[in-house]
Amino acid sequence: MEQKLRDAGMRPTRQRMSLGSLLFGSGDRHITAEQLHVETVQAGIAVSLATIYNTLNQFTEAGLLREVAVEGHKSYFDTNTSNHCHYYLEDEGRLIDIDDDQLTVDGLPQPPEGMRIGRIDIIVRLEKDKG
Repeated sequence: MEQKLRDAGMRPTRQRMSLGSLLFGSGDRHITAEQLHVETVQAGIAVSLATIYNTLNQFTEAGLLREVAVEGHKSYFDTNTSNHCHYYLEDEGRLIDIDDDQLTVDGLPQPPEGMRIGRIDIIVRLEKDKG
């Protein structure tokens, strides 16, 4: 974790190391600040929710995380920073990756002069079939 932070141009502080270990210690995942806060409490790590938000935003700015806004007020942080799309399971409040080979995007508009498309965010919202 220390080297990952240094490679991203960040100082490996105790809190960043602790939060980074929780975030990146179990493979790719999608997590909210509140979910990470619960994990820190369970792990006995004393850190405020505000510090978690600040650290998640710092990790995102450094390219270690990708923020996925599902609702205007709800964001998930994705440890997989590659260009990919998501399913959002409405009933569970859970985000999962869509396999790259399952989706194609056609007919994108030409960006304005001097601009390029950086990434395309697609969230497919799923709900249980009531029929």
